[in-house]
Amino acid sequence: MGRVTERRKVLRIRDGAVSSRPDTLVAEEPLEIRLDGKPLAITMRTPGDDFALAAGFLVSEGVLAAASDLRNIVYCAGATGEGGSNTYNVVDVKTAPGLAVPDITLERNVYTTSSCGLCGKASLDAVRTTARHPIADTPPLRVAPELLAGLPDRLRAAQRVFDRTGGLHAAALFDEDGELLDVREDVGRHNAVDKLVGRALQGGNLPLSRTILLVSGRASFELAQKAVMAGIPMLAAVSAPSSLAVDLAAETGLTLVGFLRGGSMNVYAGEDRIVLRAAAARG
Repeated sequence: MGRVTERRKVLRIRDGAVSSRPDTLVAEEPLEIRLDGKPLAITMRTPGDDFALAAGFLVSEGVLAAASDLRNIVYCAGATGEGGSNTYNVVDVKTAPGLAVPDITLERNVYTTSSCGLCGKASLDAVRTTARHPIADTPPLRVAPELLAGLPDRLRAAQRVFDRTGGLHAAALFDEDGELLDVREDVGRHNAVDKLVGRALQGGNLPLSRTILLVSGRASFELAQKAVMAGIPMLAAVSAPSSLAVDLAAETGLTLVGFLRGGSMNVYAGEDRIVLRAAAARG
């Protein structure tokens, strides 16, 4: 599809000098996600990895938990633009025969934006879907602060489209040794995480019980939920978490790290996974 970026003419002003030039912008288009033929959600996203995005979204909704839950994902042929061409902006997720879909998913239509993620949920209870991969049941993951401190630079180095546009969020999965496993970019940070989780589901790699999820920007409740639903034991963000994200992390056993910048960080929950030197721990 190749619609990750687009070119627009801009008026550039630098120190009083005025010029006209093309600028590279990140593309943003709607994606409608259908579940077994029924409209479910619309998200504003950067085109690309649409099938993974849809699959990851349904992991966070508690619909999918393993590759065997998914029959296939297709673009809908009826999604046509000018001239009858397919816009590739509608996908239909076909679940495996007999798969039970949670009532909450069937009862609502969701509009999501590139800035806020899921909106319009009736209550907090509606968001807290039951995790199929409880973090507490996984072998303990232990990570040193020094390892965490080096992850943002590795994420930044892998952000190819950000270098051209400056307008994308990113999410990355690292293993417990700090090796980069996968990275996705999107105009919405929640979409970037869905693309990561969806690719893991498609590859039969859920739960992601030995990984660290790093996100650019802040850690919202929704991102914490996505980590929990994918069985990810540690979520780190370069900015602040929300109060609800901290509450969810404490309830589920998720390790939540915020303000991960340079050698500093705040651990808001799950500090037992952070390996501290004895002197530092006493301080």
